[in-house]
Amino acid sequence: MPFAAITYDIKPGHEAELAEIFGNFRRVRSSQVRDEAGAAAGTILATAVFLRDDTLVRVIEYTGDLEAVARHMAVQPGVREVEAKLKPYLTRPRDTDTVEGFVATFKRSLLRTVAQISARDNTPNAA
Repeated sequence: MPFAAITYDIKPGHEAELAEIFGNFRRVRSSQVRDEAGAAAGTILATAVFLRDDTLVRVIEYTGDLEAVARHMAVQPGVREVEAKLKPYLTRPRDTDTVEGFVATFKRSLLRTVAQISARDNTPNAA
């Protein structure tokens, strides 16, 4: 299963406020991702958020098409709520008020994957 990580440039010294914002996060309505035509396009399996100083990173484990995942996230009430609450803590504004803006910001914030290893990907050899 692939992972994606997106960054947020934040003002340092607000770790408690940011932890509270993500601690009260409302899960997406459905982990099933659909494309614009309504066809199955993937699944959001898990997310995690990491914070240190002026960097916040959200990691998403998913299946399917990453752009469809971003579009799915863009319309979820909990994601929209978090993005709105983060605005005062950002050092660089994020245009996430529209689906197109969210997807463009998602792509711009995406960290390059350099390695992914999972025990789930390792099938033991038959003896």
